[in-house]
Amino acid sequence: MADYERDAEMDDTLRKHGQLGVEAPSRREFLSALATVGTGAVVAPGWEPPQRALNSASPRLIDVHHHVFPPDFVKNLETHNPQASTWTSAWPWTPQKSLAEMDRHGVATAIISIPAPGSWGEGQAARSLTRMCNEYSARLSRDNPGRFGFFAALPLPDAEGSLQEIGYAIDMLKADGVGLMTNYGDKYLGDPAFAPVLEELNRRKVVVHVHPMGVGGKNVVLGVPNPWAELPHETTRAVLSLLTSGSLVRLRDIRFIFSHAGGTIPMLAGRIDETTRFVDNFASKAPNGFEYELKRLHYDIAVSADPPAMAALKNLVPSSQIIFGSDYPIEPIAVTAGRMTKLGLSNTELQAIGHENASALFRRSTINMRTR
Repeated sequence: MADYERDAEMDDTLRKHGQLGVEAPSRREFLSALATVGTGAVVAPGWEPPQRALNSASPRLIDVHHHVFPPDFVKNLETHNPQASTWTSAWPWTPQKSLAEMDRHGVATAIISIPAPGSWGEGQAARSLTRMCNEYSARLSRDNPGRFGFFAALPLPDAEGSLQEIGYAIDMLKADGVGLMTNYGDKYLGDPAFAPVLEELNRRKVVVHVHPMGVGGKNVVLGVPNPWAELPHETTRAVLSLLTSGSLVRLRDIRFIFSHAGGTIPMLAGRIDETTRFVDNFASKAPNGFEYELKRLHYDIAVSADPPAMAALKNLVPSSQIIFGSDYPIEPIAVTAGRMTKLGLSNTELQAIGHENASALFRRSTINMRTR
């Protein structure tokens, strides 16, 4: 029996016992929605059935790439982008579904964030939507102590509104960090327009999770779904924007986490390092060298726990910079959690990647209490 048939059989069993609550999309619907909307992950064959995704040596996981879909966020997204209804209906999320999935796959704590495109809209509308999302996430965290932390959303490219929201989300709501997109329109994170926001995050020593922004429903290459290549490249562009603007050196106290094993950065690092001579005054932007800056960043492994991607990442950065993430509900947690145990990692590496590295970033006791 094929893996996806076993998975479907498991879902049918759970439905009969009332554990899924809603009708899950078929494999064909799932892939169709990805191709249409351009989300951040693609189902790949070969992942373990849920009941065998983790073995006894696996750590209690901290999932730093776990999405939530607040009802008002979904309504707003579908209003502005009719295509989004295909996407949101493909992944009918509820807090109960998240907790059940976490329990099935050994996730102690999820650091939740809203998915791309983040806060949709302009001006006061974007500020209001952002506030609603953050208060929703904070309430979910309070109601489930130790199970959820959250990355606060910001209404970028509105810098003034973002500065106000940073103060409210961190000081009042006790956010565990901030979630940013790789770009907002044609501006990537190193753009001067975002400098005041990044400087405030640096002053506060905030953990910042960076998620790729979708490029819309139209595929860049005819017949090629955007998640295959465009989304990983968005992460690469954001890293390079921060590098060439000097932001990585200037903002030493921001603790960045980049999604999906850093996109294509691990594969391109050698080529880029060899050609930094083409960048004016590169030495002033990265005085310790390109690879030194990359080794300081953190990388989640959502949908990237496969031998080629992990070999490239581990050859670039130490294991201390690699963190578990799932991309749930766009991907089942078992996709990454199951594959992680088949990479030949030592128990020490599994513990570090699974929860110890995240614990070092998120010092709040409510996050660490379930993984000790």
